[in-house]
Amino acid sequence: MLDRDGFRPNVGIVLLNQKNQVFWGKRIRTHSWQFPQGGIDRGETPEQAMIRELHEEIGLQREHVRIVARTRDWLRYEVPDRFIRRDSRGFYKGQKQIWFLLQLVGHDWDLNLRATNHPEFDAWRWNDYWVPLDAVVEFKREVYVTALTELSRFLPRNEYRNRFLRQGLRPLDLEQSCADMPDASFDMPPGANLESDPQNGQQHA
Repeated sequence: MLDRDGFRPNVGIVLLNQKNQVFWGKRIRTHSWQFPQGGIDRGETPEQAMIRELHEEIGLQREHVRIVARTRDWLRYEVPDRFIRRDSRGFYKGQKQIWFLLQLVGHDWDLNLRATNHPEFDAWRWNDYWVPLDAVVEFKREVYVTALTELSRFLPRNEYRNRFLRQGLRPLDLEQSCADMPDASFDMPPGANLESDPQNGQQHA
């Protein structure tokens, strides 16, 4: 389902544990890591889509999480043509996303990457909140900066200290700072969410 401008409605999920680390999943049969995310079906609200994707991708039910916050507006990114299926070019431009910040109130063992017959991930880990800004592919960087910065206002005070802000940069300078980082490797299917493997964090197969 695309809007009139060619963007697919989508939800992204930032899941926190009790240490305010974020869930980071490895795309099945790749070396790329990402947040859980997925499309909004016709007739669904963003919250309904988020709850469905939460179960389909990492096996959690509504009672396992507390909704902390969500982004106020749609955040859009365009996907370069080389990552779009040839038969979709000219129609599909990218994603428009609502991002949710969730707190895990269950346990690590409630996570289940095999909750459906079509798993999205084959491993996962907890990582520091700001790790995605080091790992995200260039064309999604602005959305990640905007979403994580907006949602960080709802974290405990000591978790808000983005290292870019500690360096004295203004929020508007964040995107330029991220632009100097190396790009992720492009080994995923066209149009997929692409991130490289971060170096820290606990991994679970």
